[in-house]
Amino acid sequence: MARVLIVDDHDTMREGMAVTLRKQGHDISAVRSGADAIATYRKQRFDVVVTDLKMEQMDGIELVRQLREFDPEAVVMVVTAFGTIETAVEAMQQGAVDFITKPFPPEVLRAKVDKALELAATRRQVVRLQAANDALERDRAQSIGTLIGQSEPMQKLMGMVKKAAVTDATVHIHGESGTGKELVARMIHDLSPRRDGPFVVVHCAALVETLLESELFGHERGAFTGAVKRKLGRFELADKGTLFLDEIGEISPSIQTKLLRVLQEKELQRVGGEETIKVDVRLVSATNRDLQAEVQKGTFREDLYYRLHIVPLKLPALRERPDDIPLLARHFIARHAPKVNRRVRGLTADAERALMRYAWPGNVRELENAIEQALVFAEGEELDAADLPEFLRAVTARVQTSALPVPHGDRPLPEILEDLERHLIAQAYEKANKVKTETARLLGIKTSALYYKLEKYGFIDKASSDPNKVSGDS
Repeated sequence: MARVLIVDDHDTMREGMAVTLRKQGHDISAVRSGADAIATYRKQRFDVVVTDLKMEQMDGIELVRQLREFDPEAVVMVVTAFGTIETAVEAMQQGAVDFITKPFPPEVLRAKVDKALELAATRRQVVRLQAANDALERDRAQSIGTLIGQSEPMQKLMGMVKKAAVTDATVHIHGESGTGKELVARMIHDLSPRRDGPFVVVHCAALVETLLESELFGHERGAFTGAVKRKLGRFELADKGTLFLDEIGEISPSIQTKLLRVLQEKELQRVGGEETIKVDVRLVSATNRDLQAEVQKGTFREDLYYRLHIVPLKLPALRERPDDIPLLARHFIARHAPKVNRRVRGLTADAERALMRYAWPGNVRELENAIEQALVFAEGEELDAADLPEFLRAVTARVQTSALPVPHGDRPLPEILEDLERHLIAQAYEKANKVKTETARLLGIKTSALYYKLEKYGFIDKASSDPNKVSGDS
């Protein structure tokens, strides 16, 4: 049921249209002048306004202009017995969505109103989507705004993002959960020639196959149970902009086939529809899955894989860029402290060391959650190690109890230093689960130097000490 406002100074015509539309189940209000229509609309918004063109004092075209000035999303249809091309053009220029000429049978009025209601629903959908995107834009602008990191992996990634953004190529982002894949996609859009177009996000893993198909490609009225009106898909809503498909590795073979066609042909058909619709969309996809492995298993189409991987981007895990941890931590303090704990303005050295000792399997998202949690309990002007969540304090405690060997005064200095070095290497080797590249990173030395020292202190045998030999990294 929709709310419809009828405006006509001819009593018989006005009541006839009201009866016709009430029989269709709509909630009808009817007034006899443009001034009454404006007053009524200001009290209650209507889904559709049907107005006569020729009326005293205020004609239908002036009413359209005033209604659209008050509500830019108003959907107004003009009815007249003086249907000429010039009149229709003028009405459309003021914002009318349709034009119907008297006399007309009831079924024509019903059909026209149905069409106008579909347009009204589409406009509301676009407005909601734009409002959500605008809110996200404001949040990004106030908080992250861009990728944060001064480490070599992040500087390399930023360079690739800037180069990819100015093209119109399809981009695929691979990275663990929490590394910021959606942020990278948004940066690509913001730096691209499409920046003034929409940025539309679809989280593929959150929708079952039937809902995802409708969400992506839209559907026609009556296409399936519950499809009471036409719905535009995200591809249509992203026209002239960017569509970001997150967790694309979760989509079914059927959706993969339809997605491939859209990428190849730049056109689609809504579910239950026959009309071919052209779309101009840049696609950015992301996943934490190994799509090459999925192709080998037969669960992901090889041709779609290559269509998506025109420009592949790999996001480093947080453990692969530890130098960025303090920078990110301070950023999240600045972001959340004004809302959670205004006293806190920084981070102590002990807290910084505790954050850098942790491996962060949840990546940047986990770090942000930890900082926000710490802010809740902090009492000083800086976050201290004692304020951090218990899982971080436990890591700190384990490191503190692993005391270094105590040097004896009667031993020569080189021997004491060797013991200290052996102990530090043992700690790092265990912390890195015997992954040599990670051990070398923790110690701040080259992998080739680590192999030598592991052999020297008996952690590995000579046969496995060649860093150029590819036989596993454990």
